Amino acid sequence: MEGLREVEEMVVIVGAGPSGLAVSACLNVLSIPNIVLEREDCCASLWKKHSYDRLKLHLAKEFCQLPHMPFPSKAPTYVSKKGFINYLDNYVSHFNINPMYCRSVESATYDGVTGKWRVTAKNSVSGEFEVYVGKFLVVATGENSGGFIPNVNGLESFGGDILHSSEYRNGKNYCDKEVLVVGSGNSGMEIAYDLSNWGAKTSIVVRSPVHVFTKEMVRVGMVLLKSRIPLSIVDSIMVTLSKLKYGKSSKNPIKRPKQGPFYRKATIGRTPTIDVGAMKRIKKGEIKVFPAISTIKGNEVTFVNDDSQEFDAIVFATGYRSTTRDWLKGGDDLFNEHGMPKLSFPNHWKGQCGLYNVGFARKGLDGISTDAKNIAKNINMVLRY
Repeated sequence: MEGLREVEEMVVIVGAGPSGLAVSACLNVLSIPNIVLEREDCCASLWKKHSYDRLKLHLAKEFCQLPHMPFPSKAPTYVSKKGFINYLDNYVSHFNINPMYCRSVESATYDGVTGKWRVTAKNSVSGEFEVYVGKFLVVATGENSGGFIPNVNGLESFGGDILHSSEYRNGKNYCDKEVLVVGSGNSGMEIAYDLSNWGAKTSIVVRSPVHVFTKEMVRVGMVLLKSRIPLSIVDSIMVTLSKLKYGKSSKNPIKRPKQGPFYRKATIGRTPTIDVGAMKRIKKGEIKVFPAISTIKGNEVTFVNDDSQEFDAIVFATGYRSTTRDWLKGGDDLFNEHGMPKLSFPNHWKGQCGLYNVGFARKGLDGISTDAKNIAKNINMVLRY
């Protein structure tokens, strides 16, 4: 692609979600020139275009703010989707962040001769390719850049609606219909609850044990961890609170893991599920619980316990995957073949040749904030010395 228009900047950031915005803001505070490339036509597109209506931050606001700009004191403890979007838009304006929208990154390669990264992006408005050159490259596309739907035997034969949680908005069109939600994480449980509120005959697939807490319980746990109380003690307190609220596993259709919730989060990245009302519906039988899917034949879904039922729609709340390896050429010291960091927290964010990542720590918005500050500090140190 010779002859392409080239734009050179000190730092090239790929992604204008909270991760990319946080890094750009931290760099701007240090007066380090940077440019942000975003494939969508807006920042924070996952929040603005690919999230359900009733979504809100499940963690208290003090654990969800980005660097150098806390939430307003009048903001509610648990910020709504609209409130968080407004916060991000104000963040962009306050730190004078100007993302280059509609730029879909096709490739990024390191030029050993010049010591710079060459990022080729397609302008989806003009259809032209552009090259962005930078001494530093920050991968801010995160672990949630592509919706994941697992391979299910017979899924192609299903005659009803099939959608990923990123496509779900509300249950308005599913009143009196049989809807199966696959996945018992935060999105799955909240979507199941939302469908039930809209009058859908809702079922949920819970494939493995999961910790379930109220948002107030999680806030207590986060505060205790910030107070440097040993993780094992915090986990013990959390499990006790859950048992008091939801009962013992033997009397609950959703079983608890043997390992503690924060231990699982730290070791395998599994986040506890925050209950917004679904557990009460499950206990009353208003939301059915099924194990993993075995096969699908037409609209009939058979589960591994040999139960079967017909459904009108299936919502896959089965998470996301990293798309980093679709375009990043090299960076093998930092990323594995799945586009995730090779090193574990807190050493996951920095690679060789000026390559960084943010939003891959599985530590939520608080982790993003820490990563962004570390990256800006490190780049500033390299430039000064």
